[in-house]
Amino acid sequence: MESVTSARNAKFRNLLLLLDKSKARREQGLFVVEGRRELEHCLQSGFRARTLFLCPDILSGAEAQWLVSLAMQGNPSCGTVALPEHLYRQAACREGTEGVLAEIYWKHLELKDLVLPENPLVMVLESVEKPGNLGAVLRSADAARADAVILCDPLTDLYNPNLIRASLGGIFTNQVVAAPSEEVIPWLKARGIRILTAQLQDSVWYYDTDMRGGTALVMGTEATGLTSRWREAADAHIKIPMLGRLDSLNVSVSAAILLFEAVRQRNSPEG
Repeated sequence: MESVTSARNAKFRNLLLLLDKSKARREQGLFVVEGRRELEHCLQSGFRARTLFLCPDILSGAEAQWLVSLAMQGNPSCGTVALPEHLYRQAACREGTEGVLAEIYWKHLELKDLVLPENPLVMVLESVEKPGNLGAVLRSADAARADAVILCDPLTDLYNPNLIRASLGGIFTNQVVAAPSEEVIPWLKARGIRILTAQLQDSVWYYDTDMRGGTALVMGTEATGLTSRWREAADAHIKIPMLGRLDSLNVSVSAAILLFEAVRQRNSPEG
């Protein structure tokens, strides 16, 4: 295992660059995962590690050996670098991540790569930009066992460290695709997947809408909602009751409500 002791080390400087710059992540085809739980989800979902950065001051020998073994199953040439705690703390974004950072190769899924069952449940987000919201939706999609999450016209890259952190690894455990709306709409329609758009105008209550067949739940930003392209393409418009004085919920809360209504209908004899 190589040891790095200086912040001027080229590998350490590149690690910081990947954490900070979306352009660097795109150009190098690499991103960074922080934390044992997130890294395990990542590697077990078929991603390949280029380099593990391990902090022996935090990580036990047995834990380090397990992570190295897991990483090398996907890439036998994966490198390992030991970081002293002061350098690890300089790179780590949060407390309590068990002393591990990893450079991971990008893996791109396209619409054609999605593997869907007969009556899929798909979550579609249009132009949602906040990594915290995207991460929370991915956690709900994982919990509801949604078959895919499609990010249309995304304003943040899929491997933003804040998104990975907010998703607790849900970016890896879900089938996630980024694609333009003009490609996603005909793709859904060609597969007989009903498009249900969450909006206040001309809508019915979400629990009065059949979600047992192939269903795409489509949501936009809290500020502007969905574009007319999606509203016009919809098979039904649905809404969540708002009984107070405010007229909107956080997009991640709304997504969870709709996803678990689909789960309820699909697991209830009465629907």
